Amino acid sequence: MAQAVQYVPLEITDAELVEAVFADPVLASSFVANIALAGATILFIAYLGRNLTDPRAKMIAVATMMISVVSISSYTGLTSGLTLSVIEMPAGHAAAGSTYAGEDGVLTMWGRYLTWTFSTPFILLVLGLIAGSNWTKIMTTCAFTIAMCVTGLAAALTTSSLALRWWWFVLSSVFFLVIVYVLLVEWPKDAAAAGTSDIFDTLKLLTVVGWFGYPVLWFLGVEGIAVLQVGLTSWGYSVLDIITKYIVTVLIMLYVVKEPAEITAGSAYGSTKPAAAAGAPADD
Repeated sequence: MAQAVQYVPLEITDAELVEAVFADPVLASSFVANIALAGATILFIAYLGRNLTDPRAKMIAVATMMISVVSISSYTGLTSGLTLSVIEMPAGHAAAGSTYAGEDGVLTMWGRYLTWTFSTPFILLVLGLIAGSNWTKIMTTCAFTIAMCVTGLAAALTTSSLALRWWWFVLSSVFFLVIVYVLLVEWPKDAAAAGTSDIFDTLKLLTVVGWFGYPVLWFLGVEGIAVLQVGLTSWGYSVLDIITKYIVTVLIMLYVVKEPAEITAGSAYGSTKPAAAAGAPADD
């Protein structure tokens, strides 16, 4: 009788994972570089936003800062081994039978999915606000991006069946296309009406082009067909994070710090007082 294959996370300590990570300079540098950049971005936002007066501009700045707050926390988790695992791939997977750090299995950086689950809603919140969209569209994209990231995590961690791994990937990709539709079709119209098309079109292109890189890397990396090694896959994700988080953040803050009339909302914005709320925009 054939020996049963163990499809569960394997026994390896965080200390052993950290040792293995730092034994691979390419992998380790992909984590550490993002910790440094996220920290620098937080300080950059705090410095530029210190003199903001409009409450809507402040909200955009705070939401933008949260992107890097999530990133620095998540990348610290990866660097410490807290959100890393070694799992054995199912039969038929290109990496089945591989070993990592002395264990049968491959390294899975599942902490990255935590980064995306908590940071991408803030990215979409900021983009929606700059586009002048309503809360229905903003919350719809936030809900779908959480669904996209959670199903992506399921694809990365499913070890019972190769077919199920790819089904989770397809499901995640479908949710992703809903977000792309809003970014490319719905919000450009809102931005044109709000007068923010110039900045929004730039942010939209950086976001959409960058986000398409994530499923491509998943497909090519160890979680997919295993053409790329772990270190190169990790750096690919890190470069995409640098583009879609930190570079986008800098562009957003350089725009918001001027407090243009197209995004400001006046002193009553966000107030919970009935009198103030009555004069506030219904959707914003």
